[in-house]
Amino acid sequence: MSATRTTERTTGWTGWVAFCGIMLVLLGLFHAVEGLVAVFDKGYYLVAPSGLPVHLSYNVWGWLQVGMGVVAVLVGIGVLAGNTIAQVAGAVFAAASAVVHLLFIAAYPVWAIVIITVDVLIIYALLVHGKEITAKD
Repeated sequence: MSATRTTERTTGWTGWVAFCGIMLVLLGLFHAVEGLVAVFDKGYYLVAPSGLPVHLSYNVWGWLQVGMGVVAVLVGIGVLAGNTIAQVAGAVFAAASAVVHLLFIAAYPVWAIVIITVDVLIIYALLVHGKEITAKD
């Protein structure tokens, strides 16, 4: 009796998934720096907190960003380790990050667009090719 085996082969997207893990760690650092700037230098951003779609003080906004930064670093490490739950969490986090930066776009437009673009790349690579990082040749 012969058993049919299906083997999953890794592709070039494995590198992209590893890139996503590294980008999640960097994204976490970016969130933390952005948050610390919001907490300690309220005059840095282009608009007052009242000009943002969500009316939060930059102090609250900054601590939210720092918290998101810690989560992103932990999730990025999990993605690099090949953890499936971390990959799903990474895609969810990237979506949340994109929404947060969309709300923050008036304060720092160019940076928000850069981060949203990185978030979209992370979501795509993790959802479509995430399983390839744990596949064996």
